[in-house]
Amino acid sequence: MTHIVVHPAPGAVPISPQELLPWTVFVGLLLLMALYFVGAEQGATSLIQGDAVHEFVHDGRHLLGFPCH
Repeated sequence: MTHIVVHPAPGAVPISPQELLPWTVFVGLLLLMALYFVGAEQGATSLIQGDAVHEFVHDGRHLLGFPCH
């Protein structure tokens, strides 16, 4: 007769705030940069010359409620 041995699956390992902080800062900076390019990258505050960035994020600007015309 054979015996079936079932091992319990390991539980979720908690993530400490010290491990999570660098990723939170990184994602926050990416989101702020995306918000800048969608919301403010045109006119006097423009970092990149031309209309390429504006045209690339044009529909996103309207979707998020930013005026651009």
